Amino acid sequence: MRSSACPNVVFAHRPGVAEGLRHYNVCCNNNMLYVSNKTVFCVFKEAHKVSVQEEEIMATLLGSESPCTGGKRRNCNGNVVTKFTASKITGQGFSRGTQLPGGLLQERDKRAKWHGIPTLLQRLYESSHPNSDLSHAHSFLKVLSSQLSMEAMSFVTEDRKTAQESTFPNTYTFDLFGGVNLLVELLMRPTLTMQKKKANMNDDLVKDCLSVLYNCCICTEGVTKSLAARDDFVLFLFTLMTNKKTFLQTATLIEDILGVKKEMIQLEGIPNLSGLVQSFDQQQLANFCRILSVTISEPDVGNDDKHTLLAKNAQQKSNASPSRAEVNQVTLLNIPGFIERLCKLATRKVSEATGANFLQELEDWYTWLDNALVLDALMQMATEEAEQSSTESSDESSLATSPLRHRLPQSMKIVHEIMYKVEVLYVLCVLLMGRQRNQVHKMLAEFRLIPGLNNLFDKLIWRKYTASNHVVHGQNENCDCSPEISFKIQFLRLLQSFSDHHENKYLLLNSQELNELSAISMKANIPEVEALVNTDRSLVCDGKKGLLTRLLTVMKREPPDSSFRFWQARAVESFLRGATSYADQMFLLKRGLLEHILFCIIDSGCTSRDVLQSYFDLLGELMKFNIDAFKRFNKYVNTPEKFQTFLTQINSSLVDSNMLVRCIVLSLDRFESQTEDVKVVEVLSECCLLSYMARVENRLAFLFRLINIINVQTLTQENVSCLNTSLVILMLARRKAKLPFYLNALREKEYAEKYPGCLLNNFHNLLRFWQRHYLNKDKDSTCLENSSCIPFSYWKETVSVLLGSDRTSLCAIASYIDEPYMDLDRDLLED
Repeated sequence: MRSSACPNVVFAHRPGVAEGLRHYNVCCNNNMLYVSNKTVFCVFKEAHKVSVQEEEIMATLLGSESPCTGGKRRNCNGNVVTKFTASKITGQGFSRGTQLPGGLLQERDKRAKWHGIPTLLQRLYESSHPNSDLSHAHSFLKVLSSQLSMEAMSFVTEDRKTAQESTFPNTYTFDLFGGVNLLVELLMRPTLTMQKKKANMNDDLVKDCLSVLYNCCICTEGVTKSLAARDDFVLFLFTLMTNKKTFLQTATLIEDILGVKKEMIQLEGIPNLSGLVQSFDQQQLANFCRILSVTISEPDVGNDDKHTLLAKNAQQKSNASPSRAEVNQVTLLNIPGFIERLCKLATRKVSEATGANFLQELEDWYTWLDNALVLDALMQMATEEAEQSSTESSDESSLATSPLRHRLPQSMKIVHEIMYKVEVLYVLCVLLMGRQRNQVHKMLAEFRLIPGLNNLFDKLIWRKYTASNHVVHGQNENCDCSPEISFKIQFLRLLQSFSDHHENKYLLLNSQELNELSAISMKANIPEVEALVNTDRSLVCDGKKGLLTRLLTVMKREPPDSSFRFWQARAVESFLRGATSYADQMFLLKRGLLEHILFCIIDSGCTSRDVLQSYFDLLGELMKFNIDAFKRFNKYVNTPEKFQTFLTQINSSLVDSNMLVRCIVLSLDRFESQTEDVKVVEVLSECCLLSYMARVENRLAFLFRLINIINVQTLTQENVSCLNTSLVILMLARRKAKLPFYLNALREKEYAEKYPGCLLNNFHNLLRFWQRHYLNKDKDSTCLENSSCIPFSYWKETVSVLLGSDRTSLCAIASYIDEPYMDLDRDLLED
């Protein structure tokens, strides 16, 4: 039996009530036992802003009559004041609301609208002592559960915003009178016994305890956070997942708790994690991925571009050890068979209903089944009903003509599968971006993830349907709340992570397409890329089209305002990133990708900055060093109006388009060294884009703006490319001994704008940061070298020359800053 040495800890999690009791206790100490109850309560109410619920509890604590008024005498053992006085001697006071006399609770119940919850909790506590028959306790809990479940159901079926603003008196009262703590104690009791043979609780009792706790979490503010603060309880919940009968309720509660937990849980602290995961069936593992997604993602991964590189570098310097998320990733990879099972989950097929109204029906289900608890509970019910009924037809063709109540379970199964594929793909995507990327890549290739996804592409990932059948939530294509949309985006993110700077990217093609790449290289008389030669043909895509080709097909059909355009462009761009491959570019050019991109930039009326940035980046990778691409560009942009529109889009945001500018500058430099090639000379003379960039005043204009739109304090992963593009322009100028001319032009620009020293000092500080940032990052330096075809040693050498302190050097920035304006921002990078 729980007790406390302090009589003033009643409802410790409700400070207002505790303070009220403390005030009343002071009255007892001053021999004011018979002071007017009304006076005491009014003082308390005035000193503490309390809710109506707390008013009723205080009224109950104080009682309705005072012994001195001649009212009805009460049993001494049931008198609250007597108990307070006795606590001075025994040291045992109130520790929970259910310790109040039953008569008082019942007396106040109707006025306070507690619906008998305090009394039921009192009976639940009394019937749940150690070694007692818990069947009685379970009967009381069932009554409580039915009352609380109604409020939880109203929460998940109503608009979330409306539900959160409304009150849930039953759940609130349950928590206020210690119901949450009582259920936690009841669940964990088997772990606290010293007996070797621990008594097992009834599965149904455990399920009801977990369900009630979850209902409290979603309906009462603060319950989830209080449970998350108890590490012992969180780790204990994982042990309940070994029981298939209680798995669903446990997983849902853990997911909710981990979502608000301040510190990320360490997976290695879970008892026998490897055995636990290996005991899961595929459906349980899919559920478990929802939990894992919280434990392996860095807290701010979604806003990575929003943090300055200066702040990130400082954080990395102070936190040299791996983060909890990285440790958890390693823990998962060490579980035998884990990645293989995730690949099977991601690629397993789902039965497709062919009814004409199926997609609309599916969307209707999305609207209601947005909450995982409701969806899983209904899925479990549907499964149990199917097992119990031997007459229910399993013929999928009958779904379209059967009554709605017979069709819904099948629709739910498809929604269910889509939702969990989202979680599985997310986990794989995070692991692909982690420190163990190469290990994960090897396993994903071995377990044929890409061919499996290719087989699902038309049937599930990008099913063919008309726009009228597909209703997006809120009629807004940018909304990604439906499982269908989330599934597509997660699939595209996975492709992007899989292809980015990795030789396994060729697994996105089939054997015929690999042969096509080889033929392109042979025709151009260039050697095949080593990664292509080394690709294991047994691991590539099956069928008539590879995954990349299927993606290009749907990409070109996507409506102009589609939110998928950004992710599609990113996925295709990642295939091209790294060392430039002429064969890869031609493979995509032959499929009309360049014309599609130019249409989107020039003719589609697209105004989304994110989409335009993704298309600029993709266009840069597609055209870089490729004379055929520039010829195709000139064929499409065949009027001055089109070219001006294209330039306007570029100039509207250099942060978005600077990678394309870099591509044009690098390509022009290479083509100018190939004047013996008739084809190159022809394109150089005819291409409006190359002619525009060949004019030095245009290159200088880009250089001015690139340096001016960034500074050390605002550099992020998104805009640091502007610094590198400005460096590319100056490196190419240095190769031609024109670096002094460009630096002097920057100086003249400063004086023309009446800000002498401002531009060059800013550039000087940026280059100092560049040295700190890149000289300790092998991956970044490799990316710079591969994307520009300029050795990284030349990057470092050029930066050193520009930062030279010798003011007599014509290649040092310092030589172009007059003494009065030198080092305006000297302390920016000081430690």
